[in-house]
Amino acid sequence: MEEMSPDNIHGVILAVSSSIFIGSSFIIKKKGLKKAGVSGARAGEGGYGYLYEPWWWAGMITMIVGEIANFAAYAFAPAILVTPLGALSIIFSAVLAHFILEEKLHMFGILGCVLCVVGSTTIVLHAPHEQGIESVKQVWHLATEPGFLAYSAVVLVVVLALIFYYEPRYGKTHMIVYVGICSLMGSLTVMSVKAVAIAIKLTFSGMNQFKYFHAWIFIIVVTICCILQINYLNKALDNFNTAVISPVYYVMFTTFTILASMIMFKVKCSF
Repeated sequence: MEEMSPDNIHGVILAVSSSIFIGSSFIIKKKGLKKAGVSGARAGEGGYGYLYEPWWWAGMITMIVGEIANFAAYAFAPAILVTPLGALSIIFSAVLAHFILEEKLHMFGILGCVLCVVGSTTIVLHAPHEQGIESVKQVWHLATEPGFLAYSAVVLVVVLALIFYYEPRYGKTHMIVYVGICSLMGSLTVMSVKAVAIAIKLTFSGMNQFKYFHAWIFIIVVTICCILQINYLNKALDNFNTAVISPVYYVMFTTFTILASMIMFKVKCSF
């Protein structure tokens, strides 16, 4: 096992902080969604009454703080190291859901959380060193190689099928539809966030990356993907148990993100 680099350590600290905020935000947002559903159409039924609910906005702000920390983590460490640390958010959301939302976490849920943490720890201990990135144009080159373009095309086709065919028919009864949309788009979001984070880091070091159009395209992709994820994550939380959504979403999101990272950055875990 190789010794972790200083950048990787910074990334781990930021990722752990992010997980605490994001895990808490699931519970706060769920309280807002439940309160909004009492007086109007639920998010799962296409309603947007939660936008007038202070609890939902408190949860959203908490999530934004967590995502900023997560965003910064990607500037220091490879995605294959940062993303698995999201397991901690599962522990926070599952425990808080048990006590605050009274959503009981049974034995299989506890076992699932433990397995997620064990898997994440294993990945962190064997995290690879990332190749040096000297400009956002280099990330653009990696993102436009045939392998990652093929992965992106498959993701978009599957997501469109889930949104326009499966979601109207099975969305309210099968959580895998909402979670699948969020997880697949999330893998593209992380790759774009990684590019933007690197651009910001290099810009602050004196090498302005925002003079290149590539950086702005990555920002547009991040914005679109995030809006899509927030919409369908709200529907998932409104229709299903938070203690179940959190671990399933985490496992799928982590799996697709690691796959995307291996394809785009050509990294391998050395077990």
